[in-house]
Amino acid sequence: MKSPKQTNIGKPPRNLSLMRHCISSARLAPNAEELDTGAFGVKSPSTGKSGFLPFFRSGSCSEIGPKQYMEDEHLCIDNLLEHLDTNVDFPSPGAFYGVFDGHGGSDAASFVRKNLLKFIVEDSHFPTCVKKALKSAFVRVDHAFADAHSLDETSGTTALTALILGRTMLIANAGDCRAVLGKRGRAIELSNDHKPNCTSERLRIEKLGGIIYDGYLNGQLSVARALGDWHMKGPKGSACPLSAEPELKETVLSEEDEFLIMGCDGLWDVMSSQCAVTMVRKELMVHNDPERCSRELVREALKRNTCDNLTVVVVCFSPDPPPRIEISKTRVRRSISDEGLFLLKGFLDSNV
Repeated sequence: MKSPKQTNIGKPPRNLSLMRHCISSARLAPNAEELDTGAFGVKSPSTGKSGFLPFFRSGSCSEIGPKQYMEDEHLCIDNLLEHLDTNVDFPSPGAFYGVFDGHGGSDAASFVRKNLLKFIVEDSHFPTCVKKALKSAFVRVDHAFADAHSLDETSGTTALTALILGRTMLIANAGDCRAVLGKRGRAIELSNDHKPNCTSERLRIEKLGGIIYDGYLNGQLSVARALGDWHMKGPKGSACPLSAEPELKETVLSEEDEFLIMGCDGLWDVMSSQCAVTMVRKELMVHNDPERCSRELVREALKRNTCDNLTVVVVCFSPDPPPRIEISKTRVRRSISDEGLFLLKGFLDSNV
């Protein structure tokens, strides 16, 4: 994430683990709809007519890119029940993933990565009303960060999480990280980029007395929602233009849902969602390794001269690679490949 006070320096150039996070200062060579706050309640996992039940495996890559400092954090938990070691009854399998794009230092991103899941599972609404628990946890961890006096409360972070219980996946987003579902080669965006110039965000900001100057909230921040940044917020509990409340999107996974890509804006500034899905699917068909996929996305973003830190998480929902897509032959002659045709179809579908 970019803010006016930061200066860009230079130019861009595991699979079944229980829990991972890392930050890396190494430079990778260029070659190498919001829902209401009701529950999705706790039920025994239903596989439906298809018998489908997701199998989680993930990979991640995080690089400093052309920036002077690394401010991103991320989290991958492929087995939530084992990680929590708790008697709480919730659907299995369960998993949790997060990408946290810090700014003004790494204190906020690090604090949120370490504490957000704890606030979720300890919330009184969990696991019977997971949506309420998620929204409450985002705000509570934001308040807890403000009370952590040993940390720099002027630092901030966006937060994008994916909580999966059984077949139900709930994406929570505050900021401009993005979650994209790969559905048989099509890119389905599961989060909105909370930029100040976005119509809904601009109306909310202006209603609360904020201003947008040259695309920046109050002339200072390039996102409309973030945790931390307490120099830009009023007293705890008061409504302010910079919101920590996440936007939620629920999805029931099926056999067609092959993988999820979560990335900070350093990726999406230089790459479309469809391009990323096409790249990951192609790579998975070759080596079936989500970590290698995340590295390739980071490498490609560096080749395209991204100006930010880079963090990418790829989550697969099956132990098998994606199947080949069979496109029925037609009598009409065409000069476009099957892959190109499917890419064009996905692009048109995503803009309907």
